[in-house]
Amino acid sequence: MVSTPLAVSENSGLQYLPNVTPEAPSPNQHLMPLTARVNEHDHLEIGGCDVVTLVQQFGSPLYILDEETLRTACRQYRDAFRQHYPGESLVIYASKAWNCLAVCAIAASEGLGIDVVSAGELHTALTAGVDPSKIYVHGNNKSVDELKMAIAANVTIVADNWLELETLAQLESDGPIRIMLRLTPGIECHTHEYIRTGHLDSKFGFDPDQLESVFEFVSQHPNLNCIGLHAHIGSQIFELQPHQDLGGVMVQWLLKAAEYGLTIEELDIGGGLGIRYTESDDPPSIDQWAKVVCQAVAKACQERGIALPKLIAEPGRSLIGSACVTAYTMGSQKTIPSIRTYVTVDGGMSDNPRPITYQSLYRTVVANKMSAPMTETVAIAGKHCESGDILIKQAQLPSTTPGDILVVMGTGAYNYSMASNYNRLTRPAAVLVSQGEANVILQRETLADLIRHDCLPERLSQSTSE
Repeated sequence: MVSTPLAVSENSGLQYLPNVTPEAPSPNQHLMPLTARVNEHDHLEIGGCDVVTLVQQFGSPLYILDEETLRTACRQYRDAFRQHYPGESLVIYASKAWNCLAVCAIAASEGLGIDVVSAGELHTALTAGVDPSKIYVHGNNKSVDELKMAIAANVTIVADNWLELETLAQLESDGPIRIMLRLTPGIECHTHEYIRTGHLDSKFGFDPDQLESVFEFVSQHPNLNCIGLHAHIGSQIFELQPHQDLGGVMVQWLLKAAEYGLTIEELDIGGGLGIRYTESDDPPSIDQWAKVVCQAVAKACQERGIALPKLIAEPGRSLIGSACVTAYTMGSQKTIPSIRTYVTVDGGMSDNPRPITYQSLYRTVVANKMSAPMTETVAIAGKHCESGDILIKQAQLPSTTPGDILVVMGTGAYNYSMASNYNRLTRPAAVLVSQGEANVILQRETLADLIRHDCLPERLSQSTSE
């Protein structure tokens, strides 16, 4: 089958390879997965699979995850840290972006660890075969049961607050509990208010004025083996300076911890690198981000004459965001003269809550009309009983009819992981595509799944039958 790379589409104005050398494309700088092509039928093809055919086979809405793009991002992170950091390093996938067995297994197979934030995510990572020594448990309100589960699994617990530290100090274990301390660096960056986590007014981590008392507490509890310090300044960040500043701040913390007899072996600088959702987005490449982070920590250690700690990073969105698209089947249209035209799809806020939650922007194409000229500006409306269920307020599309296949780009991060059953819609299926083969990695929910956990008291059952 003949296919054409999606470098530039004159009709749509989409430029898929901006400021990227063909030899080393950085997935986070692409609107589409790296394998996106237009085939001889004028259909969008990803991972060697015709998107229209995928919808016919698996239904819609449908998450389509490109394995090559995900693996490329994993390798670029891993190799960049090896190249730019003179000490030991580890990249761990922030799986809250999309945690499922297949994604965890792919990340682990590329040598990455996994960052989890709940018992469910931890169970998934362990079931996927991830090495416990490469699993880090986050969260600002871990339950006692979650802490016990983490201790039993012998993973690293990132302690977030005083209650958690005091609880850990009292829990039984076969040996010292391996922990890191999450600290708030007071570094702000230009991103959405809800995804800034490094500034002082944050629900996460110990504040700078608590450092000494935290270090003293840990030093007095030998069952707490504090191996590292952690900080995370936010998400969907395009700036490099805040991450450069973070390295110096964290090395200062390391020196302060040493004053209390704590041997800090690891510094975890979090993640936060953004991806390209629209043409106007211009994120740094994975290599550029890694180079700044690595050099900042190495320089700070060199200036202070201390040994290099193991450097850890936690990318999530920039690993998987651009690797996935969501395919929808288009339905009804409503035109309000002189105002706008609404075009509906068979999904919406239940499979992608980010537009209604964060006012997030996305780009889209019609998978069965890839070369058709863009003649319409429409609002892409979801099918939920909610006025705010608008996926894209102003989408440039060709002339469409019901049954066309709309594809929204960049839906690998915080789409399935935040999906819901609002209006009792079933959550979509997800397929992994590679070299012309598609494998289901998440089955589509059924109507029976929706009521599986419902309980109908006998007296109500009897009353409905009368």
